[in-house]
Amino acid sequence: MAYANVLVGDENAVRWITINRPAKLNALNRALVAELGDAVAAAGADSGVRAVVITGAGDKAFVAGADIGEFVGLAPADAQAMARAGQAVFETVAALSKPVLAAVNGFALGGGCELALACHMRVASTTARFGQPEGKLGLIPGYGGTQRLARLVGRGRALELLLTGGTVDATAALAWGLVNRVVEPGDLKSAAQRLAEETGAVSPFAAARCLEAVRIGLDLPLARGQEVEAALFGLCAASEDMREGTAAFLEKRPPRFTGR
Repeated sequence: MAYANVLVGDENAVRWITINRPAKLNALNRALVAELGDAVAAAGADSGVRAVVITGAGDKAFVAGADIGEFVGLAPADAQAMARAGQAVFETVAALSKPVLAAVNGFALGGGCELALACHMRVASTTARFGQPEGKLGLIPGYGGTQRLARLVGRGRALELLLTGGTVDATAALAWGLVNRVVEPGDLKSAAQRLAEETGAVSPFAAARCLEAVRIGLDLPLARGQEVEAALFGLCAASEDMREGTAAFLEKRPPRFTGR
């Protein structure tokens, strides 16, 4: 499907989704967010896709924030509805049963930082900068930033970004655990592709259960999280992938997973 603000293409079994508003530094507007949600859902439904990479067009920004023009004259009820719609799309990203990586090629501010946070892993260029500057507009993050940021980097560091409106560079983001890897700008695409392909070594069925266990378990006490883990472990034991994986190991050959 063709979109006005998003480019979609495949490399091997990796679906690349590119935010494509470079003249606006890939700022998010309502139409773009809706297209992103559709593109991510389509990737999830495509059996030929093993992993997804989200990036931004150009070399300046992943997503530099929201399209501020859409905020002018926004009534409180409309603002809440906008936030909930954006949260639903970003939850589609976070809850996808396939690995989703952000390839952060520049500014990831406001909604852009929130989009990166919704992804399961993040690979950043040395030129990347992360921040939640909404407070400087008299706002707070509306697409999950106050919640996911604190869960990822801790309360103190999250509040530092939220309450100062400042940014952190890729080196600090790596030290904070905000990103998984930092590479030179010219190596970003290949590094993201390589990491996405590395996830293909794992059974798709098992990968989906890992994503589910972590997503659910982080919001539960440890004992309840382990109950979830045990239940999902039991599901894996009944899967074709488990039978294939163990047989391949014993026969000393590469497994041929089907995701079932």
